[in-house]
Amino acid sequence: MRQIILDTETTGLEPKLGHRIIEIGCVEVIGRRLTGRHYHQYLQPDREIDDGAIEVHGITNEFLIDKPRFSDVAEDFIEFIKGAELVIHNAPFDVGFINHEFRLLSRTHDLVDEFCGILDTLAMARKMHPGQRNSLDALCKRYDINNAQRTLHGALLDAEILADVYLMMTGGQRKLLLGGEESESGSKEQAIRRVQLAAGQLKLIHASSDELQAHEGRLAAIEQQGGSCLWRQFEQDAEKEVS
Repeated sequence: MRQIILDTETTGLEPKLGHRIIEIGCVEVIGRRLTGRHYHQYLQPDREIDDGAIEVHGITNEFLIDKPRFSDVAEDFIEFIKGAELVIHNAPFDVGFINHEFRLLSRTHDLVDEFCGILDTLAMARKMHPGQRNSLDALCKRYDINNAQRTLHGALLDAEILADVYLMMTGGQRKLLLGGEESESGSKEQAIRRVQLAAGQLKLIHASSDELQAHEGRLAAIEQQGGSCLWRQFEQDAEKEVS
């Protein structure tokens, strides 16, 4: 499956009030692996950016003066996302803005959800972690993802972070790495390596009498509390196999 992890930054919160997209960031994932392909574009919105929005993303009116308009890049953007499943945190916000831009181009223009699938990771996170904070920062903390660079929101950076969050939410480790292989980040620190050992090289260490006594005491305590002791069942099954 081809997926595009997408994020936008805008001049404000409501397209109905004339607010526009000023940054689009996308990263491509195929078969749960980042391909290295991305789409990133700043845009001239032809309107002032709200002060509150500038505090969030740090993009100023002056910075965008010489940037292209959405109409200039629309075809390239559509070409990059067409046919993919878009993975977006709080998808109604971003999809609403993208569709608003398409409507400004033409009243008959296809809307994004007509040529792309949409997956909302915020809705997914709320089902997985009900009653908890599910912002992108909160999910990074929950899944131990480094987002130290995220001092301000940025569409491409947030898309890259969301890709890591999404892959962790939907399957944990991105892929099984064998000895010598590098992860997508270039790090070998978490690579799973094959251990080459000759027969008989592993040392077998038996439990001491004190450890066996403590183990039996723990099992007995579980049984006295009315619990189901799975270890006892395992021992009984092992004895049956031997006999």
